[in-house]
Amino acid sequence: MRAALASCRHLRNRMSSNGIHAPGPIPFSSRLKEGRALAEDVWSIYNVANLPADCINLGQGYMNFAPPQWVKDAATQALQGVAENHYSHPKGRMRLRQAISQSYGPQFNRELDVESEILVTSGANEGMYSVFVAFLEAGDEVIMFEPFFDQYLPSVTFNGGKPVYVPLHPPAASNKSPTSNEWSIDLVELRNAITPRTKMIIVNTPHNPVGKVFTREELQGIAALAKEFNLLVMSDEVYDCLTFDGKEHVRIANLPGMWDRTVTVGSAGKAFAATGWRVGWLIGPASIIRPTLAATTRIVFCTNSPLQEAAAAGLEQADQRGYFATQRAEYTERRKILTDAFDRMGLTYTLPQGSYFILLDISNVNFPEDYPFPPSVLGRGRDFKACWFIALEIGVSSIPVSEFYCEEHANIGEAYARFGFCKDVDTLKKAAERLQKLKNYIQ
Repeated sequence: MRAALASCRHLRNRMSSNGIHAPGPIPFSSRLKEGRALAEDVWSIYNVANLPADCINLGQGYMNFAPPQWVKDAATQALQGVAENHYSHPKGRMRLRQAISQSYGPQFNRELDVESEILVTSGANEGMYSVFVAFLEAGDEVIMFEPFFDQYLPSVTFNGGKPVYVPLHPPAASNKSPTSNEWSIDLVELRNAITPRTKMIIVNTPHNPVGKVFTREELQGIAALAKEFNLLVMSDEVYDCLTFDGKEHVRIANLPGMWDRTVTVGSAGKAFAATGWRVGWLIGPASIIRPTLAATTRIVFCTNSPLQEAAAAGLEQADQRGYFATQRAEYTERRKILTDAFDRMGLTYTLPQGSYFILLDISNVNFPEDYPFPPSVLGRGRDFKACWFIALEIGVSSIPVSEFYCEEHANIGEAYARFGFCKDVDTLKKAAERLQKLKNYIQ
């Protein structure tokens, strides 16, 4: 036995000296660290597995109600077919591409080519990832407005890109009734962020988590810089059907000279309360769609076929059913349930003019420093502690907004918690009632 062990040690030493590594963990790619992919993310902390069973989840942005019955019926019908249950074309099923063309063509003031200007993707996120695969070289810089949708960061770094952060400036502390429009961009800051390595700007309107609907003037300023420095613009518009108070949703691709450098991102999940379907789409010029198709073909090959048919039916019938107008009215009612609750407590929040999130100022929420916070929350921003405290003591979960910032600017986000109103009315009323207990913890 001793001889065998000695022989093994000798072999291991000889392998090391010959450049052959002894058995051990194989190093993973550094891009996982750079994109925060290995860190315990906010969704892992504030989920049903970690929170009390009766905690009302207003943190994660999925609905607790089903898609419209007529859309579900279309899904059921598609499942009865043959071709609908097999591979679709990597570009997307023709029926859905035609429905997108007919629905969005008038919004882009052009006839959209179903063969070259539309790409169906496995959710909006996979579509955006495919654009990064198709266009980023190692070291290319991508400008992101903060707070940013957290998936942008790893998607950029996984493809060799370098994120560059430009914060939206929150309303002045003296403003006790701000709207999302008052979260402002500084075009001088944006210009100063552009370098010879800048390749792309990500615009998210309506915005998650602020609820900001970028104005035409703001988008014109961004567009001018994109044209001056020859930048690609990814316009994440998955909440395009959710704007409030008569706010105009402007598509940056429609501005002069922007169609050829803009890819617009859409989502059936957001449009039809079907986030688990993972059906999204990209709209843009052939010069952007063609290389992105090459990428998405290798990543997923194609998106699930029967639910593409259902999404197509949704778009085909939405106008005649007055669906999006009804949906806006329903979400306006849901938004009011939460804002009324915050008003009764005298708390400051940002009134969103788009999407389905409200940012609540939690800087005055007082919690014991020795509260039994879990290790996942300790060492994070103050908002992580406040959100955890609210979830356990009030029974309503939210998301700390510093998660959507780089470390340098995280202090901006620490003042806010994100509450989603993409829930049914009864759930929101129950949450609003519980939230009144928060008055006991306001400084």
